[in-house]
Amino acid sequence: MIVLRVLENVAQPNFQQKMIVLRFLDKLCVDSQILVDIFINYDCDVNSSNIFERMVNGLLKTAQGVPPSTATTLLPPQEATMKLEAMKCLVAILKSMGDWMNKQLRIPDPHSTKRFEAVENSPEPVNVPLANGNGDETVEGSDFHSETSSEASDALSIEQRRAYKLELQEGISLFNRKPKKGIEFLIRANKVGDSPEEIAAFLKNASGLNKMLIGDYLGEREDLSLKVMHAYVDSFDFQGMEFDDAIRAFLQGFRLPGEAQKIDRIMEKFAERYCKCNPKAFISADTAYVLAYSVILLNTDAHNPMVKNKMSADDFVRNNRGIDDGKDLPEEYLRSLFERISRNEIKMKEDDLSVQQKQSVNSSRILGLDSILNIVIRKRDEDQHMETSDNLIKHMQEQFKEKARKSESVYYAATDVVVLRFMVEVCWAPMLAAFSVPLDQSDDEIVIALCLEGFRYAIHVTAVMSMKTHRDAFVTSLAKFTSLHSPADIKQKNIDAIRAIVTLADEDGNYLREAWEHILMCVSRFEHLHLLGEGAPPDATFFAFPQNDSEKSKQAKSTVLPVLRKKGPGKFQYAAAAVMRGSYDSAGIGGNIAGAVTSEQMNNLVSNLNMLEQVGEMNRIFTRSQKLNSEAIVDFVKALCKVSMEELRSTSDPRVFSLTKIVEIAHYNMNRIRLVWSSIWLVLSDFFVTIGCSENLSIAIFAMDSLRQLSMKFLEREELANYNFQNEFMKPFVIVMRKSSAVEIRELIIRCVSQMVLSRVNNVKSGWKSMFMVFTTAAYDDHKNIVLLAFEIIEKIIRDYFPYITETETTTFTDCVNCLIAFTNSRFNKDISLNAIAFLRFCATKLAEGDLGSSSKNKDNEFGKISPSSSNKGKDGRQDNGVLVDKDDHLYFWFPLLAGLSELSFDPRPEIRKSALQVLFETLRNHGHLFSLPLWERVFDSVLFPIFDYVRHAIDPSGGESPGQGIVNDIDEHDQDAWLYETCTLALQL
Repeated sequence: MIVLRVLENVAQPNFQQKMIVLRFLDKLCVDSQILVDIFINYDCDVNSSNIFERMVNGLLKTAQGVPPSTATTLLPPQEATMKLEAMKCLVAILKSMGDWMNKQLRIPDPHSTKRFEAVENSPEPVNVPLANGNGDETVEGSDFHSETSSEASDALSIEQRRAYKLELQEGISLFNRKPKKGIEFLIRANKVGDSPEEIAAFLKNASGLNKMLIGDYLGEREDLSLKVMHAYVDSFDFQGMEFDDAIRAFLQGFRLPGEAQKIDRIMEKFAERYCKCNPKAFISADTAYVLAYSVILLNTDAHNPMVKNKMSADDFVRNNRGIDDGKDLPEEYLRSLFERISRNEIKMKEDDLSVQQKQSVNSSRILGLDSILNIVIRKRDEDQHMETSDNLIKHMQEQFKEKARKSESVYYAATDVVVLRFMVEVCWAPMLAAFSVPLDQSDDEIVIALCLEGFRYAIHVTAVMSMKTHRDAFVTSLAKFTSLHSPADIKQKNIDAIRAIVTLADEDGNYLREAWEHILMCVSRFEHLHLLGEGAPPDATFFAFPQNDSEKSKQAKSTVLPVLRKKGPGKFQYAAAAVMRGSYDSAGIGGNIAGAVTSEQMNNLVSNLNMLEQVGEMNRIFTRSQKLNSEAIVDFVKALCKVSMEELRSTSDPRVFSLTKIVEIAHYNMNRIRLVWSSIWLVLSDFFVTIGCSENLSIAIFAMDSLRQLSMKFLEREELANYNFQNEFMKPFVIVMRKSSAVEIRELIIRCVSQMVLSRVNNVKSGWKSMFMVFTTAAYDDHKNIVLLAFEIIEKIIRDYFPYITETETTTFTDCVNCLIAFTNSRFNKDISLNAIAFLRFCATKLAEGDLGSSSKNKDNEFGKISPSSSNKGKDGRQDNGVLVDKDDHLYFWFPLLAGLSELSFDPRPEIRKSALQVLFETLRNHGHLFSLPLWERVFDSVLFPIFDYVRHAIDPSGGESPGQGIVNDIDEHDQDAWLYETCTLALQL
């Protein structure tokens, strides 16, 4: 407490005292266990002062220095020394908290050479609520469970105690503003009982209550306050006590109110209680009542320095004549009383020093109770100073003895990391202020290094403890101090902040979670600044856009892709222009910049501050992403995708730095276990779909090409049977193919998928499904070139690689058939439709031969969903499938093929109808002997009879709508006759 008083004295500090205290605290803060134990035993104890909180706040005030408007005797070097020492203490506190947390959670030392091995061997993140106990202890079996249970109970107890104290302090704070409302709040919160005796006990024993407001509350004449005052006075036992000692004990807990009627009520009750405890002391309570007033006046007169003419003993005796029911009290008794009061002032008991200090400034000195605080707020001569210090030490000793006598006082040794959450709640705001202000205003190397060190320790603790708000507050502040959003203002301290960001990513990457976004944004800005310094043109200049009709026509003829300009040496006007228009700001990439810099300034900035050497360290963040644990890598990828979206958001100056890094880190992490990689790809898939559908064609093309690179890399890995990850990996191509309105993108996707499949055909397994979905979508495209290109590729795949299609997944045969049926419906070129029908005949032959891969027999019992009626096809050409009963061998694969041919009998083009019917009946005639009876029944019901349904409808128009009616409704009367006499006749002949 003495240490805190000196520490909290900011206005008029004694340099020698303050330095001794700061050096003591510096040594104290090194011991992490003591620091945490102080918080548990004092800040979490209702009956104790918040020592840790007051220590942090005192160090903050010292680090901030003497307020500008306050006169001080400190010399500038002395003040600077004190501020630096206070800063060291704050950093030491955070370092100790981090060290203690690391020990409890068994987190390896970030500077250890074995750190990365340890991270790899235990890739899962630390589970903070369960990771308790000392790092030196080993537990196993039932002992582990009992210890965990015990520590969980301790953690809950600490949490409850801390929450209880915070709510109690809220009620006390309200009482110190409005006593009545404060009591009501405490009663509602179950912190105080609602009986007068319980309220009185609270007012008597609780610390932190304003003594003057206690007196005001006790002096009220309202019913509850009056009952509380009576219960308060009755709680004292004055038996056998001298009158002045009774008054001392009574007035220790509150200050008498200023209103005469309130004082009268309180002293009247005191006199009654004293006489009840000492019935032979006075004839009546009136005597005690009058004498009490005389004693209070004597105390004020004797100890108030404003009173010049002091009362003598004779005056005191004379003033109290006849007060004992008309008789005089013994003169010796009154003189003895006078001597004791004059020699020993009546003072209040001090329990909350900060409240006492506030009271000492504004309150009257009726009882002279604030003189003890002169040690820290008033200059005195040496003798008086030493005397006051001795009194203070004695007072503190009495307080500790009194607390030690309490049976409920127990010393807790901290073992549970949950305690750190409450410690951070208390200290994070002062710490942030203590580090941010000097970092912003100072250029002193030592101060800057301390501030950055404090930021690193604070982020480490808050990140590991999963305190998102507090972690982000420190990370965003540190990112701001890199000044990358304002390159004209960059100094050496900002470069140091960049280094701190890199170190932070390296050491605490597993715990940063969403905060990765701020770090990766800094990396992106740094890379941009680095390129501008080199004079390199911005990314957007590499995408050439046609300026006139002739260029547009040339580009259209050559390729759908934008032409990339050759990357030359670059000119500094690129840098100057980019900075002038503001390529990035503090909120994101693409806003205004605080100060423009010329190319010459940028060049000097880079050379003078050696920014180029940071580039390698920045790249290390990405290469070491493979060291992140399974959850951290997903957070990293999410953050990188967000930053990339920010870069690409600009329509005038998009950047692809983070997009290229996404491809890199995907390569680095592709060897992770399938479960982790699936989580990563879930994020990347959505990202590529969003970018692939971008209105900026160049960016969309770049994204699809990046996705192609990833897919090619991924297809190098072999996929086992029954897995579906290749299909999931290629789904972004399918989604963008369906959603994109740009012809160039759809053509690019077809070419990308074609390249992937044809170059990695040996490894394609479940990926066939997505590939056929892309080409099925292309078959329904509105542009002829897309349809022709897609069918050309499908033709090559079926001719050359049909055995690979069904090698592992026999269901891909159905996807292949559906894709061909989609091409048979093409309206651009009937040759495509006829060739597609021919390929359906080819598929039927392969199916009859049983050439569906080695695993087809194992697949027969897994698939039973085949369309029983005409397919409902949309743009993607997929079918609504029903359930097939027959499951013998692989014969149910016939149905989609036969049903598709049956539907083509309603095609408005005669050549298509004729070819489809010929293939259909040829297939039934040549391979029907392979069909089982149930399959034949389904063929008649859902394949053959629908062909003749229109005939029945023409004969009986009142009949219900037939399955084929919807298809022929759009055919004019002439075509209907042609269908009736040509197609139907042909079908009957076949």
